Amino acid sequence: MVLVSSNDNGNAKKVLSKLAKGNGHGEDSSYFDGWKAYDSDPFHPIINPRGVIQMGLAENQLSFEFVEKWMKNNPRASICSVEGIDEFKDIAIFQDYHGLPEFRNAVANFMGKVRGNRVKFDPDRVVMSGGATGAHETMAFCLADPGEAFLVPVPYYPGFDRDLRWRTGVEIVPVICESSNNFKLTREALETAYEEAQKSNIKIKGLLITNPSNPLGTVYDRQTLETAVSFINEKNIHLVCDEIYAATVFAEPGFISISEVIDNSDIECDRNLVHVVYSLSKDMGFPGFRVGIIYSYNDAVVACARKMSSFGLVSSQTQYLIASMLLDDVFVDNFLAGSAEKLAARHRNFTKGLAQVGIGYLKGSGGLFLWMDLRHLLKEKTLEAEMALWKVIINEVKLNVSPGSSFHCSEPGWFRVCFANMDDNTMDISITRIRNFVLQNKEVTTKVKKQKFCWRQSSLELRLSSRRLEDIMSPHSPLPQSPMHRATT
Repeated sequence: MVLVSSNDNGNAKKVLSKLAKGNGHGEDSSYFDGWKAYDSDPFHPIINPRGVIQMGLAENQLSFEFVEKWMKNNPRASICSVEGIDEFKDIAIFQDYHGLPEFRNAVANFMGKVRGNRVKFDPDRVVMSGGATGAHETMAFCLADPGEAFLVPVPYYPGFDRDLRWRTGVEIVPVICESSNNFKLTREALETAYEEAQKSNIKIKGLLITNPSNPLGTVYDRQTLETAVSFINEKNIHLVCDEIYAATVFAEPGFISISEVIDNSDIECDRNLVHVVYSLSKDMGFPGFRVGIIYSYNDAVVACARKMSSFGLVSSQTQYLIASMLLDDVFVDNFLAGSAEKLAARHRNFTKGLAQVGIGYLKGSGGLFLWMDLRHLLKEKTLEAEMALWKVIINEVKLNVSPGSSFHCSEPGWFRVCFANMDDNTMDISITRIRNFVLQNKEVTTKVKKQKFCWRQSSLELRLSSRRLEDIMSPHSPLPQSPMHRATT
């Protein structure tokens, strides 16, 4: 055995490949820095009540009661139980990387239910992968060569920089969407990005959209989806639709899948260009199970993705459990309805707390997060001012929210804040911390009263309030002195 001392780390790194040594993973983003801040000082209501509350993790923990009840009533579904031991041998031995037939049937059935049974999915087109991360990398590998690119509307999920680019050499060309039209994707924006890529001699191989959007929490309307289909069809490029938040829609407007559009629209489309990435990480709250799905209308892509899936298989035990659960129609119906109800209630309570201190957000009907508008708290409309505010929020207010710049947003002052990954008590503490932070400023408070809690954009500049913080602090607030000055100097 050869031991490498800390002094030899530089020499040891020299043996790594160029890709391994490169910065393509994107882990130096403020998005991941927020996670590290939480990991080093995690909130706990008793052990560490002044710790960082994790609001940067898009995780659905509100509906576990439905899953736990089903598990208790179906112990055989786990082969590692007394009731399920008879199935252990058959499941534990090698399985074809096509996946268990019952698993693919269950996933196809579930995908149809999530979309209101308005479209059906063929189990033979279901390809499994190690989470949506693996699914996206596989799609990039299948559709593009190194140096070629995908158009991706901004703001977009920071992990795409890793998923699409790190090991494949594929590039991302941003499609600029702006707050002036609620970040809606337009034909003009698509054409502009495509033309700019051509000028730079970058070959565009596809368009990647996320519906419902991460980080916006909005859903694509039919007209926008048809615009995307027309665009990719005319340019003869691929359309990859990330629909991993499909079952997190809790209000109107409802979710429309790209599969519905190409099945039920008169618009011309080469179906070989359309692909769906799905996962159970968000809709079911199972990120640890690493269940990612590729559903393609292209036979060659299905065949290639299935070969690639051997590098990221879903365990046969997980497949068996998921199949048993998702083929239970009563459970699925109850889960989908119950989850939507809980997400709607949490969204309603959280936004009510924000409104009380004049914080606005982009109106959405899906996702596990809000696209929160803190532009009025910026001293200047710059990235530097956004980062200064973010550092105060995470280091002093002790909330891990994600700055818009980490999502490549072109306009400073937007933040993604997740609301479904905690219990009610922790959410209440989060709202209290936000409220206390904003109410330190008398001008903000006055502005809120005048507008009757209806926020409109202004050029208001923060100034340090003379009010003593002790007068407005809750017992759980981590702010021993005002952090406002730090964000504005």
